[in-house]
Amino acid sequence: MATYKIELKEGILRVGFGEPAQNDQIVRDAAAQLEEMANSGELAGGPLLKINGPISIPVAFVLAHKLAHIYGAVAFYDPKIGKYVTCITHNPAYKLGDLID
Repeated sequence: MATYKIELKEGILRVGFGEPAQNDQIVRDAAAQLEEMANSGELAGGPLLKINGPISIPVAFVLAHKLAHIYGAVAFYDPKIGKYVTCITHNPAYKLGDLID
């Protein structure tokens, strides 16, 4: 089992912790998984990517760095609001802070 799980399911990147580990290992595992998904064409890019699931701040930076280069906008689910919050955007259709169902 990996220390971090990343799965693209129904247009949403589902993320979560796996085997217990420190952030140094989790960051490396998350980066390797993202690279594999990008190389296989699974993360092909597009106008918007939604992300949902538990994440540490170091892993969030890894995802942001990689995904901001291939998606026009990235939104992360906020359970307090019950919506996705646009946190990265290069796409004029989405403004920073937009709430998306």
